[in-house]
Amino acid sequence: MTGSSTQGIKTVLHPVSDLAKAKAVYAALLGVAPQADSPYYVGFESEGQHIGLVPGGGPQGMTSPVAYWHVSDIEAKLAEVTAAGATVKEAAHDVGGGRLVATVIDPDGNVLGLIQDR
Repeated sequence: MTGSSTQGIKTVLHPVSDLAKAKAVYAALLGVAPQADSPYYVGFESEGQHIGLVPGGGPQGMTSPVAYWHVSDIEAKLAEVTAAGATVKEAAHDVGGGRLVATVIDPDGNVLGLIQDR
């Protein structure tokens, strides 16, 4: 395979119905307080992983957890995975601070996330 390199899954986002209750459970599970804590997103950093809680599935309408692979070139990786049979669900877009995110759907309907940091 050629194209952009993938650095592994470092981020997993979970849709939650009750942010306060979910925050307490994940804080207990991970043994750390959240590093990002707002009404629209709570994020934890633990053991090199980022675990995010998204109330109501957020604007992307998540219905199940989504794992995000960190990549060096999101557009190249999108081209590579779509050529291999994936379908773009959410095109690459900036979510702040130069971080680009995108999601694709694999042939079985699973949602896969991509992240490119600046």
